[in-house]
Amino acid sequence: MSARRKARKRALDFLYEADIRSARAIDLLESRGEIELSERDYVLELLLGVETNALKIDELITTYAQGWDMDRMPAIDRNILRISLFEILFKNDLDDQVAASEAVEIATELSTEDSAKYINGVLGRIIILKPSFAL
Repeated sequence: MSARRKARKRALDFLYEADIRSARAIDLLESRGEIELSERDYVLELLLGVETNALKIDELITTYAQGWDMDRMPAIDRNILRISLFEILFKNDLDDQVAASEAVEIATELSTEDSAKYINGVLGRIIILKPSFAL
């Protein structure tokens, strides 16, 4: 498993826990010392990126996740979308399709097959419309 995949999964752990506990993911990261140094930089970048851009990211999820509002969406799926949307919208050094593919693979592994298909559809729509977004 690549270092970035491990970092994404680790960031997902922190975002999921923060979501459930109504805490800040960054605070959870800082309170723990067990994270591998090789993963720490990218985990921190993902957590800060999601937190900094949370309003825009959640607005897009709400808009394009047809049939689901944020409160009804499973927390794992919501946070997979948050990470991948940060990467798609704000990371210029990563191909959008790679970010979407990673999200789908993580969803397949940690959520349901239906979740993976749903996440793929939401991300696909956003990637197509990305040039029209004012970020």
